[in-house]
Amino acid sequence: MRVLIVEDDAALGLFLQKGLKLEGHQVEWVSDGEAGLRYAEEHRPDLIVLDLSLPRKDGTEVLAEMHGRFDETSVLVLTGRSQVEERIKCLNLGADDCLLKPFSFHELTARCRALMRRREQFADPVLRHGDVELNRMERKVMRNGQPVDLTVKEFSLLEFLLMRRGQCCSRSELLRDVWQMSPDAGTNVVDVYVNYLRRKLSVAALEGDSGCSVIETVRGEGYRMSSGRKPVGRVAMPLAGVAFAGA
Repeated sequence: MRVLIVEDDAALGLFLQKGLKLEGHQVEWVSDGEAGLRYAEEHRPDLIVLDLSLPRKDGTEVLAEMHGRFDETSVLVLTGRSQVEERIKCLNLGADDCLLKPFSFHELTARCRALMRRREQFADPVLRHGDVELNRMERKVMRNGQPVDLTVKEFSLLEFLLMRRGQCCSRSELLRDVWQMSPDAGTNVVDVYVNYLRRKLSVAALEGDSGCSVIETVRGEGYRMSSGRKPVGRVAMPLAGVAFAGA
């Protein structure tokens, strides 16, 4: 699950970011309302954990601007305001749940899971592109009816590319959002894992008699899901027994 935390208290924001990452989620933290809106617009997270008392734009202003524009995103409001009227106002503005400060981290994660369960009851958990299907709930990938066995990081990379629906994803963006690394990190891990993913998807295509290469390189920019069908040749299998960090 892709989570955005909007919290001006740095200690709390970093604590929540670290804790939710340990739960297996992709988590970004920003410290003001305007930054939260910008990030939500660009990345469309699955869940926003939103504090109300924020600089530059109050949490209720953020909710008002999001209302009707981010229907695919759940919002859990954090607030120290004890008045019932404040919580009712947030729910009327589109928040899915409210949690009063101080709170237990275990309660927060339980509420996050409950929100996503309710969301998934009405949303198709399967992302599709051509003959590729990725089931986000069952964490399974199929190509042309053939199962594709992916590592955790390969799955996250394919999920991110599919979520962007054919838009180009830069290497720095993939480093930040899939690997949670600095966009300026001097590493070729993105290119390595794109090649791993291509091999596995191509092997499934050959077994299923499909001819589409689904990930294409945008020269000088990054990668995206291919918009056309391209022939694929027989590919070399990865070396057995070789492991890489991040898999």
